[in-house]
Amino acid sequence: MNYLQFNIEYIVVVMAGIILYLLYYVYAKDASYTRNIRSVASVVEEMNRELFYLKKNLTETQGSVKENSQRMNDEAIYEEIERSVYDMVQPLSLGIKQLQDNLNAIDAEVSSRIAHLESGVKQISIPTSVHANDDAKILSLFKQGVSVETISKELHISQPEVEFVLKINKIK
Repeated sequence: MNYLQFNIEYIVVVMAGIILYLLYYVYAKDASYTRNIRSVASVVEEMNRELFYLKKNLTETQGSVKENSQRMNDEAIYEEIERSVYDMVQPLSLGIKQLQDNLNAIDAEVSSRIAHLESGVKQISIPTSVHANDDAKILSLFKQGVSVETISKELHISQPEVEFVLKINKIK
């Protein structure tokens, strides 16, 4: 009897350990993702600075183009503007592409880890009754006035299990 009760207690302790480990794992991964998000935020901030400087250069270039427009024809002005805009936009487009790739990788990793955690949590189940086929026998014997101790001896199960079944069925 005590051996069975010890096994149930051992199983509960092991399950509690697994749950604590899962909580620690989620906390550690959350910290990791927070660091990744901060690094992405710093890249975005740096790109905003570059964009600001590029806009400033564009305004300066437009001013110089206006000054040189008297010396240049319309075709040369358009070519100069296209070259300047391309030179300014090229680093931004590469940065945005790299940022998008990083975000896609992070999203895929988060999705796979969430799926892994969900599958792990689904494997942990708590039975609604210890011996489902003995429930009816326990209830019947108890209603006949048989004591919990006698029921546990007759059915070869522990007294806490008998009390558990009675509590589930709201009899005791």
